[in-house]
Amino acid sequence: MKSFDLSGVSIGGGRPFYVLGPCVIESADFATKIAGDLQKICDSLGISWIFKASYDKANRTSVKTYRGVGLEEGIQLLRGIGDNLGVPVTTDVHSVEEAEAAGEFIDLIQIPAFLCRQTDLLRAAAGTGKAVNVKKGQFLAPWDLRNIAEKLEAFGCTRFVFTERGASFGYNNLVADMRSLYWIRELGYPVIFDATHSVQRPGGAGDRSGGDGILAPVLARAAAAAGCDGIFIETHYDPAKALSDGPNQVPIRDLPDLLSKLKKIHELVL
Repeated sequence: MKSFDLSGVSIGGGRPFYVLGPCVIESADFATKIAGDLQKICDSLGISWIFKASYDKANRTSVKTYRGVGLEEGIQLLRGIGDNLGVPVTTDVHSVEEAEAAGEFIDLIQIPAFLCRQTDLLRAAAGTGKAVNVKKGQFLAPWDLRNIAEKLEAFGCTRFVFTERGASFGYNNLVADMRSLYWIRELGYPVIFDATHSVQRPGGAGDRSGGDGILAPVLARAAAAAGCDGIFIETHYDPAKALSDGPNQVPIRDLPDLLSKLKKIHELVL
């Protein structure tokens, strides 16, 4: 199993970690406050974590919906949060230019699922010298990730991890196949399970994506039991008022209990 250190967080090293944060940066104050509250929760449980928030939701269903604060403001804000709290930060990039800019500020460069096979984007992410997290496309089989890994390695990237976020299951629906976690780890790659986007219903609400956020904790517990290195959970103070992906986010008030359970399950299986 490949493993590496990410600013004190062990990726694939046998200790579970968690990728936590809101879907999108709604404002600087919002992102700073929720990151601080997440730090308190994680410190109280003694768990390793990475702060995640998007500066731009480039693949929103509708042109009318909120996308974020933008690249320059977003990556500088994330860097400030990471430095202030002493935690690594991650965000998704959508182009070669964005990858190059984010590489100066972000610890873990995230490649979105829809772009996971874009060779130039993978090359640019690898070229930053930062660790890379590739979200497995809904259209890929677990073993297809070997080709993506070979691209990253050819471009000189040795610190990478994959994220399972469900597979297309008919129209406007995804299914989470827990076997995928086993198969990806059998290939020798650390794997994160995305509990948030695995319960998404893409475009299921007409001009926005729907989802079954109530099931995110259920799938997270199942993934921890199946065996994964990390778990990705988006959270918000009030998901019903979130500016992006509200139906899939876990209320922050529910996180302490959920993370405590996940930690215990992880300890049994890793």
